[in-house]
Amino acid sequence: MNDCTIIYPSYFRIFECRAGRWFIKNTEVFIASDEVKDDDIAASYGVTEQQAVINLFRINGGKAGFYLANFRDKKYHYCGQSREDVKAKLRSLGIGREDPMESS
Repeated sequence: MNDCTIIYPSYFRIFECRAGRWFIKNTEVFIASDEVKDDDIAASYGVTEQQAVINLFRINGGKAGFYLANFRDKKYHYCGQSREDVKAKLRSLGIGREDPMESS
C-alpha cells in the first residue's frame, strides 16, 4: 500500500535497503514538541547515519526491506518488505495502535 501513514517518535528513522543501497525515508512532521531533524541526529544522539547503516546491516547482512533505527536508545530492527511491516514492528515496540477507522 503506497498510501500508508506511519506515525512515530522523532528519534526513530525508517531506512530502506534496495539492491545493497540504503535510503533514509523522508518524513513529514505531524506534531512536534521536540522534533529532531535528520541533520541533527548526530549532534542529538551521538550516532551518524553511516553508523546507523552499519548497525542495520549487522542485523541480517543488509537484506532488502525496511529497517527501523531508534537513535535515542541505539536499537535497530529489521521490519520486513512493506510499510505495513514497519507499522507492525512499531506496534510490537509499544508505539501506535490499529486505526479504528480501518476496521469496519
